Amino acid sequence: RTSVTDSSTMSKLASEGVREAIRVMFADSNSKKRKFRESVELQIGLKQYDPQKDKRFSGSVKLPRIPRPNMTICVLGDAQHCEEAEKNGIGNMTVEDLKKLNKNKKLIKKLAKKYHAFLASDALIKQIPRLLGPGLNKAGKFPGLITHQEKMSDKIDELKSTIKFQLKKALCLACAVGHVEMTEQELFANINVAVNFLVSLLKKNWQNVKTLNVKTTMGKPNRIY
Repeated sequence: RTSVTDSSTMSKLASEGVREAIRVMFADSNSKKRKFRESVELQIGLKQYDPQKDKRFSGSVKLPRIPRPNMTICVLGDAQHCEEAEKNGIGNMTVEDLKKLNKNKKLIKKLAKKYHAFLASDALIKQIPRLLGPGLNKAGKFPGLITHQEKMSDKIDELKSTIKFQLKKALCLACAVGHVEMTEQELFANINVAVNFLVSLLKKNWQNVKTLNVKTTMGKPNRIY
């Protein structure tokens, strides 16, 4: 992207307004301590967009900080990858484990529900449709590729840092961009990257954005645009 669009994209989000919303959210969350770490969600309302006619966009972007540290990942791996996953305390399955599912739709649905995302060794990734059918794909969780040249912990951090925007039939989208234990600056950076990336996917950029809100899991929405 050119710097010209960047500055025009950036200028629409008032930095102070975003920071203020973050402070309000953090104060609210601190005053009612929950038993779990609340996520911070970005909620987007679109306008002048017809999901029936206009192209339904889809795109992923890596945020500066991991928004969901407790995101669960399963490695569908060859022997070496499964061993490495085991050492790192990461869920893993071998070809034999996948064969045992016997293409049973209920079991594959259960597997897709159990984890937020999947990684597969290059030796396995081509076999996934044959072993599991379309189940993971339908759940929007087709595995990412992991090779032996990559460090597994880096690959997992990258996956945990990546968020996806996908327009379906409704004109509202939401995704986790952080959590309440982040610093104001970390969350601010994540929100900025997420919003600017989303705007770059839209046909008319900012003209398609109706509202932007941020909210914690249990808190109320704070409008930032």
